[in-house]
Amino acid sequence: MSEFDFLIIGSGIAGLTYAIKVANELPEAKIAIVTKADEKESNTKYAQGGIAVVIDEISDSYQQHVNDTLKAGDGLCKKDIVKIVVGEGPKRFKELVEWGVNFDKKNGKYDLGLEGGHSKKRILHHKDITGLEIEKTLLNQIYQKPNIHLFSQHFAIDLITEHHLNKKNDIYSRKPLCYGAYIFSTIDEKIIPFTSKITLLATGGIGQVYQNTTNPTIATGDGIAMAYRAKIILNSIEFIQFHPTALYHSTTNPSFLISEAVRGFGALLRNKSGELFMQQYDNRKELASRDIVSRAIDNELKKSGDECVFLDCRHLNIDEFKNHFPNILQKMNEIGINLKQDMIPVVPAAHYLCGGISVNEFGQSSIENLYACGECAYTGLHGANRLASNSLLEALVFADRCFQNSIKLVESIILPENIPGWNDERTTQPKELILITHNLKELQNLMSDYVGIIRSEERLEKANKRLKMLYEETEEMYKKNKISPQLIELRNMITVAYLIVQQSLKRTENKGAFYKTS
Repeated sequence: MSEFDFLIIGSGIAGLTYAIKVANELPEAKIAIVTKADEKESNTKYAQGGIAVVIDEISDSYQQHVNDTLKAGDGLCKKDIVKIVVGEGPKRFKELVEWGVNFDKKNGKYDLGLEGGHSKKRILHHKDITGLEIEKTLLNQIYQKPNIHLFSQHFAIDLITEHHLNKKNDIYSRKPLCYGAYIFSTIDEKIIPFTSKITLLATGGIGQVYQNTTNPTIATGDGIAMAYRAKIILNSIEFIQFHPTALYHSTTNPSFLISEAVRGFGALLRNKSGELFMQQYDNRKELASRDIVSRAIDNELKKSGDECVFLDCRHLNIDEFKNHFPNILQKMNEIGINLKQDMIPVVPAAHYLCGGISVNEFGQSSIENLYACGECAYTGLHGANRLASNSLLEALVFADRCFQNSIKLVESIILPENIPGWNDERTTQPKELILITHNLKELQNLMSDYVGIIRSEERLEKANKRLKMLYEETEEMYKKNKISPQLIELRNMITVAYLIVQQSLKRTENKGAFYKTS
């Protein structure tokens, strides 16, 4: 058993920011960061666009950023949370700069980008690899903190709550307590209880539930699935944002993201015949919010039967494009697309979960001593649809709020001594991994075909029936076979898919990223 004061599950911007702040404030505290892959692998790493922050109050304002966020959220944002996040954003951005993150400047001032849904230029960026720059800088800070213990290749299986200690009825009449998590070391294949006074879930997104996604292969919804099994309140899981412009290329998985900022830079969307079409759907055309652009593309593809539409950059200044989007340009060169002559084939891909583990204004979940932050958390900021580049902002602001709240509580928390080890009587290795990979492919195809951008009652009901069969097959494998990362991920993804379908069936009104026909 490993005992800590703070346990952080996930190594993206949310988890790392929280860890740095706790380590600085409480240098004697014992802090663990657990991540199932290499610590450098997270959704943050792949964030191209940047962070939406109001730093130019002459041409922009907090109220305009608030208004843009509320408009994108389609009436379902929590207004007080929106004001908090927008208002605290500049301070959190300043901290990133102080830690060493480099943001692009032009003529001595920050070079602010424009993205869909924003009425003003307010996107702070580092080329088109903003997330990678942030991740590298935060990890450099982590490596310098002697009280932070980083466990890569360690997979969280389940949260440890009071339910593991006893079955008393009084647990269900109040908020139960969290005492850490059971962690599977893929290095030595041992399952160890990581007990902790404070636990933070910062496990990222769920994109791998779908066949086409911009999310890395680690984005399997582990934190949300663990929370569901621990009976933690979840909210708005049906609101999945599809990025309108992922590269359509058969050998690229996960889908390569063509940043929102490329359309902000002036790129245009055309169908296979070369015709512009966004003017038919929204007067903002290519700069409409992501849900509108994604549905427009989806509708164009359904009408034409084509497999993709095209992003036209041929009229843009290629030298300036290279300066702003060197990573995208490099990718195009690698696959043989000449932006001066060719258009980029694009399709919508699952990109961001707007819902998640329900938390209050300090990131506290419905279980005591358990916090959630980043994409796995539902704060109410995004409502029915996330405004571009508000995600990194939310992670920074709520990492700070989780930090401010949790350090006040940690000294008063006493861990029980009777926490049980993991009961693993399963000794059988799976005979054929094809059973897992087959179910995974079927799940991803099912979700893409039946629970995609536009859903219907009939398709959701069919998905629900098949998911029950997949769940039963996978649970049988889980009970019989030894724990493996592939099996845990499949189990978690089926849980997340079930939640998406259930909440989609319950929702009767189309809002933001959610659209259902009768």
